Amino acid sequence: MRTPHMPEQGTAPPDHPGRPATIHHVARLAGVSHQTVSRFLRNDPAMRPETARKVSRAVDELGYRPNLAARSMRTRRSNRIAVILPDATNFVPAGVLSGAAAAAHEAGYLLDIVGLAGDAAERAARIGTLLQPEHVDGILSFTPLAENLAAFARTTTPRVPVVIDGQYDDNMRSRGLLADATAAADIVEHLAGLGHREFAHVAGPPSWPSARNRRAVYEATVARLGLTSRAVVEGDWSVRSGFEGAVGVIAGSGATAVFAANDRVAFGVVRGLQSVGVDVPGEVSVFGWDDEEMGRYLDPPLSTVRVDRERQGREAVRRLLRVLAGDSGPAPEALDATALHRLVLRGSTGPAPGRAG
Repeated sequence: MRTPHMPEQGTAPPDHPGRPATIHHVARLAGVSHQTVSRFLRNDPAMRPETARKVSRAVDELGYRPNLAARSMRTRRSNRIAVILPDATNFVPAGVLSGAAAAAHEAGYLLDIVGLAGDAAERAARIGTLLQPEHVDGILSFTPLAENLAAFARTTTPRVPVVIDGQYDDNMRSRGLLADATAAADIVEHLAGLGHREFAHVAGPPSWPSARNRRAVYEATVARLGLTSRAVVEGDWSVRSGFEGAVGVIAGSGATAVFAANDRVAFGVVRGLQSVGVDVPGEVSVFGWDDEEMGRYLDPPLSTVRVDRERQGREAVRRLLRVLAGDSGPAPEALDATALHRLVLRGSTGPAPGRAG
């Protein structure tokens, strides 16, 4: 039985007012075949960059969007990707998911967010359901799945590609790439270059690998450069912990530079120092981590580390799309920490006291 033709839709093309753009309109405008447009929509890595740019411009100009229902009928695929997160978490990596969703949608896929709840057997059962091609075309997981996949494989063969990206525990505490603390060394080195010799650190909770790593790199860099760490204050990622650490420890410690484990802690440090009459950055410089929007409007604006989580999400989906496209060529180089982390210098940091000008 033939499947009825259902055009893939977008806004009205110039030569057919009132009708949605189809893949053929995109092909005509780009000067390529409709098969080439299909390859572009599948994110075919073998496509020449110039061809991809021409198709991309045509897609944007026509406002073309794939008709997922039509494609599903023709290809017997769901055009859906499942993103798996551990269930026991109050933290959702919004930037990672935003980047993943954007890359998926650009390739004509919808993104389903799935939380793994229950014990090992229940998790294995849920994974088993997702591994059926009528439900999703591929799985991108931000939590380890080895045990769940092994339990499912004992009964049947998975028929859906799985890509595991990043390393998180059941509370979405990052490990691996996102827990990399290399930028902490850059922070200390930058502040030392401004003349600071006396440092303090307000740490995150030690149960988080990222917090432990930032503290360890801070302490190692201070020692390597022959600087002095006047205090390490145990924090919990909260504004309150930064405020209390600043008022109770840092203000009287002799430190002229503070590295806070994240921006919220740094907000508290700035406000705590100001509340006891310490000028930021005239007497003490403060550096955060995460580039939260509020930091741009703090008085003074907060120096911080920008983490490109959207890029991580995009790259993870692109790796899955390569698998779905059947690309067996060499995989692109994995992201490293230097690609995801960048120092953003603002008004909360300056020369050490007596070094201005």
